[in-house]
Amino acid sequence: MGEPMLVILAAGIGSRYGGLKQIDAIGANGELLIDYSIYDAIKAGFKKVLFVIKDEIRDDFMEVIGNRMERNVETLYAYQEIDALPPGYSVPSGRVKPWGTAHALLAAAPLIDGPFAVINADDYYGPGAYRTIFDWLSASGDRPGKSHFAMVGYRIENTVSDHGAVARGVCVADEMGYLVSIVERAMVEKAPGGARFSEDQGKSWTDIPGGTLVSMNFWGLDRSFFDSLEGDFAAFQEKSVPANPLKSEFLLPAEIDSLIRRGAADVKVLESRDSWFGVTYREDRAGAAEAMAKRHRDKIYPTPLWG
Repeated sequence: MGEPMLVILAAGIGSRYGGLKQIDAIGANGELLIDYSIYDAIKAGFKKVLFVIKDEIRDDFMEVIGNRMERNVETLYAYQEIDALPPGYSVPSGRVKPWGTAHALLAAAPLIDGPFAVINADDYYGPGAYRTIFDWLSASGDRPGKSHFAMVGYRIENTVSDHGAVARGVCVADEMGYLVSIVERAMVEKAPGGARFSEDQGKSWTDIPGGTLVSMNFWGLDRSFFDSLEGDFAAFQEKSVPANPLKSEFLLPAEIDSLIRRGAADVKVLESRDSWFGVTYREDRAGAAEAMAKRHRDKIYPTPLWG
């Protein structure tokens, strides 16, 4: 069994900005959000990082991110392409959207030889999350029977925005701390003591108590995850794509939920008390930069990050 690897889903990075070179720095010395993710991962014990990108952004990715990261950690690359489909299927006419996060992991499968963590490229998860998942992956080992995975969950109050409603996957776990389901709430906003959600465009609200854990797409998996992935992607092409050929996505949370429902896997929910934040749109940058500047002042990170 290989050492735990960090897999960063970066095929869509920069798309909302109009290109990689348009991504604004978050740190005062030019650091991007992805720099902090990799720094935290290295400190936690990860020695290898695998980026999943699109071939068409390869040169820009190397210039903006890859060349710098290769000086700090062993770095691998996998390429998610829209035409990487099961035999007998083709890209629907007019489709430009990638096939989603579970499809991205299919592209990475040949380069993964042991346990691995999966994160989004444009999210900040905090140092504690990487230590938690690295320790779990290091201790998990090979076990008979069903697959054993993990998910880092965040307290709802540490993930909501000051600037409006967000979508969150609210975790439902059993008494042993294993994931039963993730309930997607499309309209979640900050509220006293936690958060609240609406299913009728704000006409009525339901409280989400503080401390409730939500998924931010931070997973701990192993090679067994790929056992049925190709077959499930073919089933997705057969059943889901015809109904929504231009936008349907083969997503990691849905695939893991399917494995749980089929009895093929269990998922331990690991709590992080770090604050999560993301930079999805340009308007998110100012708050992220301010939060990161405070972390530098508090000596959580050195200045500059990569000395």
